[in-house]
Order: sequence, then structure tokens, then C-alpha cells
Amino acid sequence: MNSSSTLYKKKGPLAVFLIPAFAFLILYLYYPFLQNIVNSFSDITGLGTPAQGLNDPWWSNYAELFRDPHLRTALINTVLLTVCTVVFQVGIALILALLVDSIRVGAQAFRTLYFFPIVISATALGLMFNLIFLFNGGMLNQLLMNLGLISKNIDWKDADHFLPTMLTPVMWQYVGFYFVILVTGLNNISQDLYEAAALDGCVGLAKVRYITLPLLRNVLCTCLVLAITGALKVFDLPWVMFGAGMPQNRGWLTGTYMYHQTFNRGNVDYGSTIAMLIVVLGVVLSNVANRVFKPRNDL
Repeated sequence: MNSSSTLYKKKGPLAVFLIPAFAFLILYLYYPFLQNIVNSFSDITGLGTPAQGLNDPWWSNYAELFRDPHLRTALINTVLLTVCTVVFQVGIALILALLVDSIRVGAQAFRTLYFFPIVISATALGLMFNLIFLFNGGMLNQLLMNLGLISKNIDWKDADHFLPTMLTPVMWQYVGFYFVILVTGLNNISQDLYEAAALDGCVGLAKVRYITLPLLRNVLCTCLVLAITGALKVFDLPWVMFGAGMPQNRGWLTGTYMYHQTFNRGNVDYGSTIAMLIVVLGVVLSNVANRVFKPRNDL
């Protein structure tokens, strides 16, 4: 007890660790964020070029957000991705976590297998799914043709099929992430509760409904908030698979459209404005999600 008190009375060692970390945050997080706000009001005609002063009028980029049909499409696709993320990513992760938690042999192997996609580069996953959805010789087309479900190859990246083609890899990759969080939450539930419930005849799905899910509420709330806010920032997998060649400009997400405006078209100021929109949406949706799925302190 005395050594602990002495440690916290000496502020010097604490500053040695805190000040570099705080300086790192200022340099690589807060300063770029503040500069991004300034850029959204500035007139920047190309990547790497200095600003030519403020826009005339200064709010013109923000007004453009309401007039841009491609941004409207990106927002609709992102909302759809968010819904699919909550339903499928967290839903499938919950089912897998419950199944793995109910077995005793091989549970660790399943945990490793389900988490494995997270550690693979998004670029590698994008290239892999490009091969799966390839028009000529793609694995999916070959499988469907061999099963007699289709008579000719399908272009999975055309305007009619691009949405499931784009959303499926994104949802598949992060199932393992939420699976690990939920499994950790399940491990913190005391087995004594299950044993007591079994004595009262509460087994099977009843055990899941009346014991597991209520005690897992706070963990589920965390997963849902992470899923909602994370969907706004999705970029890497869709960009590797589609790049700037989005089908008839119908396949944009907020993250990919921001990158396209900034690096492909050189509209740095407008790209910064879209980035600010993503930040605002993330803050608003995370607060809404926290209020709707508010964790309970009595669990």
C-alpha cells in the first residue's frame, strides 16, 4: 500500500509515458482533424497544392453535399451496409459464439478459425473475392453452373448485382471480430447460474433467452455501437474490389466516395467536407445507438 502511494505521489514517471503519447495524438489525430475542418471551407484545386483562400461563399462545399446525387447514393448504400452489419455481422457472430460456447472439445480451434479473417490484409481479401466473383472462370459462376442453377456466367459487378458482391466480403471479414468479443462475454457468465437454472428445468433455448442474452446485454450493446460506427468508415475491401469503377456510379460508400473525390479528382476541399460529414454521422449515430442500446449497470 505504501509503495503504491509513493508511486502516485511522484508525477515524473507518469509524465514520461503520458506526454509522448499525448504529443503523438496531437500530431497525428487532433491537428489533422482541425486542419481538415479548415480545408472543408478552403478553395483547394489539387492534391498537394496550397489553399487559395476561403471558398466564395465559404459554405459552398457543405451546400454541395445536399446537391450531390452520388453522395446521396453513397449515404443510402452506407445505411444499407449499416443495417446488414447489425443484422448479419453481429447476428451471425452471436449464433457462432453461442454454438462454440456450448462445446468443450475443439472450442479453441473454432475461435482461431473464425477470427482468422481479421488478421488477413483487406487487400488480399479483396483480391481473393475478385477471383471468387470473376466473370470468366470465377469460383461462384463455376459452382452455380455445375449445380445447374445458371446457364451462363453472371457479371457479379454489374449494376444489378454489385451490392451483394460488395457487402458480402465486408460482412464476412468482421464476423470474427464480434465473435471474439461475444465469446469473451460468454466466458464471464458464471456456470453456477446455468447449473441453478438446469435444476429448475431451464435448458436449451430457454437458457439462452432468460440467462445468456440478458447477461450478455452490455456486450451486445458494445458490438452494436462498434458495428454502426464502423460501417461509416468502410473503405479498403470495396475499393480493392471496385476501385473508382463503381457500376454506373451506384456503388459508392461514404468512405470510397471521399477517397475518390480527394485522390482521384483532386477535390481536396470537397473530400474534407465529406470526411466531416462522416465524423458528424459517426458521433450522432453512436450517441443514438448508446441511448437505444444503453448498457445496464445492474448486469
